[in-house]
Amino acid sequence: MRTPWADGPSYVTQCPIMPGGSYTYRFTIQDQEGTLWWHAHTSWLRATVYGALIILPKEGSSYPFPKPHKEVPIMIGEWWNTNPLNVLRRSMITGAAPNISDAFTINGQPGDLYNCSSNKETFKIPVAAGETILLRFINAAMNIENYIAIAGHKMTVVAADASYTKPFTTTVMMMGPGQTTDVLVTMDQQPGRYYIAARAYASAQGVTFDNTTTTAIIEYNGYPSTGGQVPSPSLPNLPAFNDNSPATAFSAGIRSPSRVKLPEPVNEHLFFTVGLGLFNCKPNQICGGPNGSRFGASMNNVSFVLPKRLSLLQAYYLSAPKVYTTDFPAYPPVQFDYTGNNISRALSQPVKGTKVYKLKYGSVVQLVLQGTNIANAAENHPMHLHGYHFYVLAQGFGNFNAATDTAKFNLVDPPLRNTVGVPVNGWAVIRFVADNPGVWFMHCHLDVHITWGLSMVFLVENGVGELQTLEPPPVDLPRC
Repeated sequence: MRTPWADGPSYVTQCPIMPGGSYTYRFTIQDQEGTLWWHAHTSWLRATVYGALIILPKEGSSYPFPKPHKEVPIMIGEWWNTNPLNVLRRSMITGAAPNISDAFTINGQPGDLYNCSSNKETFKIPVAAGETILLRFINAAMNIENYIAIAGHKMTVVAADASYTKPFTTTVMMMGPGQTTDVLVTMDQQPGRYYIAARAYASAQGVTFDNTTTTAIIEYNGYPSTGGQVPSPSLPNLPAFNDNSPATAFSAGIRSPSRVKLPEPVNEHLFFTVGLGLFNCKPNQICGGPNGSRFGASMNNVSFVLPKRLSLLQAYYLSAPKVYTTDFPAYPPVQFDYTGNNISRALSQPVKGTKVYKLKYGSVVQLVLQGTNIANAAENHPMHLHGYHFYVLAQGFGNFNAATDTAKFNLVDPPLRNTVGVPVNGWAVIRFVADNPGVWFMHCHLDVHITWGLSMVFLVENGVGELQTLEPPPVDLPRC
C-alpha cells in the first residue's frame, strides 16, 4: 500500500536492476497473511529467479484451523535445457511460438520420472503417520497451468493467494502461474511412499505443450524397515491434459470463509477482452506464425508496449510527457462474437501502444474479463493484478451476457484473489476498490503472452492526504 516503488515489474514501476547493481525493496505488510512469492519481472528471468514469501500470523494470533505439525513450501517450476532467454529471443526473431519446456520441477528438482534425474535428487517430505501437514503450493511455471495431486491422500484447501478460504476437500488442484494454494494433508494411509505429482493443464486446442510429469515424494517415517528394498512410490490419478471439468470444479470450490461485505456501489464498469492475435508480416521480417504472420496478444485490441527511457511510475510521478497515453479503452473498440469459430482475420490485428486506464482514488471497479477465440487460439488465461486483491464474483463459458450472467454472481462469499483464471472461451468478473495509488500492471501470467502484449496498466490517482498518496521514490531506485 502506497509503496508501488517496491512492486518490481521492469519499466512499469522501476527500471531493471542492471548486472552488478542492487535495489532494496521496502514495503509494509498490510492485511495479508499466507503464501505469496517473489520473482524476477524482467524478460523471462523469472524462469529461475523466484522464491516463496510466507506471511505468518501476527504474534499472539493463530491460523483459523488446527496448527499443523509442519509446513512445507511446494514450488512448481518449468525448466528448459537451454538458456530461457535464448528461447525467448528466437521466438521474438521468428514471430513463432517459443519452444516448449523440457521439464517441470518441484522445489527445483524434476523428480525421478525423468531420465536426467534420480530418486536421490527428488524432493522428499518425511512424515509421521497420523500427523497433519500444511503444504504451501506456489505455481511458478512460465507458460502452462498445472494439475496437481497426491497419491492416496486428500487435500483440504484452506487459503489461496494469501487469503483464507472456506475449507473444502479435493483430490486434485488446478493452479495457474502466479497462484498459490495452501492445503492441509493428513497422513492417514498405510505407511509408505507417495508421489506428489504435477503436469500440464493444456486448455488450448492443437498446441504443443510439455507433457511430462514432475514429482516429489511423501515418505512415512520408518518405511521401509532398515535394510529393506525401497519400493517405487504410488502415483496419483491426474486428469487428462485437456479436461476442463476438474479445473472448473476446483475454481468453483474456492470461497471466502464467511459472508463478505462487498464494496458498492460500482462506479467503474469495465469490459476487457483478453486473447491472442496475429500481426501481418512486414517486409524483411521473419514470420513463423500461422499463415505467414507473427503472434501477438492484446487486451481490448491493445497490444501493450513497455516504455524504455522511464518506467511508467516514474513518468507519472515526474509528469514526464510522451511516455504513455491515458486512452486505454473501457470497452472493446469493436464488439463481436468473442468466443465464436472462424473470427474474421480483420479482428485479429491488435494495435500496439503504451496506453493506461486512469482510476480515481476510492472508485469501486467491476471488471469483466472476456476470453476470445481469435485465431482459434482460445485458452485459459491466469490474469494477475499487481497492487490489489479482488473479489471473484463469477466465472463462466461463452460470451458474457449482463442480462443473464449477473444472476450467477456470488455476492455472499466470493473468494479474494490476486490471480484469476479466465476460462477457455469464457469470462470472469472481479471487483475491487481503487484505494492504492500508483501504477499497477495487469497481465496474463503466462509469460509468452506478456511478451506478446497481453497486459495493461491501471493508473490509480492520488487521493487526499498523506494516507491516500503514494510515497516518493527511494534514492536507490534503478535508472534506465
